[in-house]
Amino acid sequence: MAQSQQICTSCVMDESDPSLSFDEEGVCNRCSNFRKFVLPLWRPDELSMERFGATAEKIRRAGEGKEFDCLLGLSGGLDSSYLLHVAVKQFGLRPLVFHVDGGWNSELAVHNINALVEGLDVELFTEVINWHEMRDFQLSWLKAGVPHIDIAQDHAFVATLYRFAESHGIKYILNGGNYATESVQPPMDFYYYGTDMKHINDIHKQFGTRSLDTYPFSSVYRHKVWLRYVKGVEVVKPLDQIPFSQESAINTLSKEYGWRSYQQKHFESNFTRFYEAYWLPTRFNFDVRRCQFSSLILSGQMSRAEAITRLTSPTLSDSKMQRDFAYVATKLGISDDELSGFLTSPKKYYWDYKNQKREIDIGAKVMRLMKLEGSIKQ
Repeated sequence: MAQSQQICTSCVMDESDPSLSFDEEGVCNRCSNFRKFVLPLWRPDELSMERFGATAEKIRRAGEGKEFDCLLGLSGGLDSSYLLHVAVKQFGLRPLVFHVDGGWNSELAVHNINALVEGLDVELFTEVINWHEMRDFQLSWLKAGVPHIDIAQDHAFVATLYRFAESHGIKYILNGGNYATESVQPPMDFYYYGTDMKHINDIHKQFGTRSLDTYPFSSVYRHKVWLRYVKGVEVVKPLDQIPFSQESAINTLSKEYGWRSYQQKHFESNFTRFYEAYWLPTRFNFDVRRCQFSSLILSGQMSRAEAITRLTSPTLSDSKMQRDFAYVATKLGISDDELSGFLTSPKKYYWDYKNQKREIDIGAKVMRLMKLEGSIKQ
């Protein structure tokens, strides 16, 4: 019988997170880091709203005479949808709204995107990724045996974001990242850096079968250094500066636009749903809901008891997971047996391939010391 995993006495993180440690009271390092580094500096109240109001005014001034004053990527998920609502309705911003279609949009995501675009009367720019290249890129990650098979899709989103900013001369990017629902990040073992080009190139060189001539790429140095400090492109996270709760945001979007919620965060993509609801729990014994629920516990949006109860059942039923499995195999043009083979192949991790983790971590530390990056640690 498998040994039970120790679980934090404050949140619901457990030893399935390889980076977890506990103090003498059984509280994990994720909770203690949140209370030590995040909570003293994160104050989404009226004062912070005033500060963001000043930032919004600066964005509006920078965009005077231009068609758009900022850039916002819309996935159809809760965070980006609510961010668009806030930017337009509360702060009068004029974002260039873009969406990256990597071939995996759920029907619900399409509905939600259209509902927001029509309800707010904004123009939507859609970048469609070459499916043959996306398919080959995604298959290379499955063949590599690593946990982080969603990098192909995530990288396209990030690279397109910065390409749009540069090509349209936009100096401000609105980002939906937030501490209210994302303060507990998934462990690096399972969610590696999506812009490590050395890692990306090594895996695709070993397992890819075609060149990625049109696929958008962007290294971490390009958008963290070149675009930020040479081109002057700034990323702003409004949801960290205004009161933001998951339930309230869902209610607002549902009432005003007919927006509909998903079973789980990030499920606007069919591939991400397969990754987080099937691939990680089945192959690596990791349930990302522990991070999501723990974030909600720390921000006072969910009780620990409710989280524990919800974790006793899988997000998707067995029949739904099997349908998703078959859909992913068919979409990728492989057999169910071949996809099953990827699930049972020897496990690999980012350190089994070339990577720049050490350089990236050193660079991030230097930027924090120089106060070029935020001081709140995650």
